[in-house]
Amino acid sequence: MMRITFVALLGALSLSACQSASPDTAASKPNRVPTLVQGVCGDCHGVEPPFLSPNPEAPGFDAIANSAGLTDETLATWLVDAHNYPELMDFELNEAEAREVADYMVSLKGKEYKRAP
Repeated sequence: MMRITFVALLGALSLSACQSASPDTAASKPNRVPTLVQGVCGDCHGVEPPFLSPNPEAPGFDAIANSAGLTDETLATWLVDAHNYPELMDFELNEAEAREVADYMVSLKGKEYKRAP
């Protein structure tokens, strides 16, 4: 009897794991943090909720993503132009890497974000 109960419980758990999240729940969660973002940016910036930055001078990605007028294009361009970085950010990203970081960061925009006119 106990074995049947365990099998039934295991089956129920398996089925619940296959259920997809509701659209509201899925939309409210940011995309998974790409390995590149975690490796290149995560030592200084908060790159995932709750966006607490290890370096107090480095803003969390949520704050950057919700900066007025920020778009994936302006961000990717800025990320490729290494001379724009503060001195502490001494690294270079190629266009594909910059696009990956920008795409992830833009996915963090809040509902209240307004694009610059």
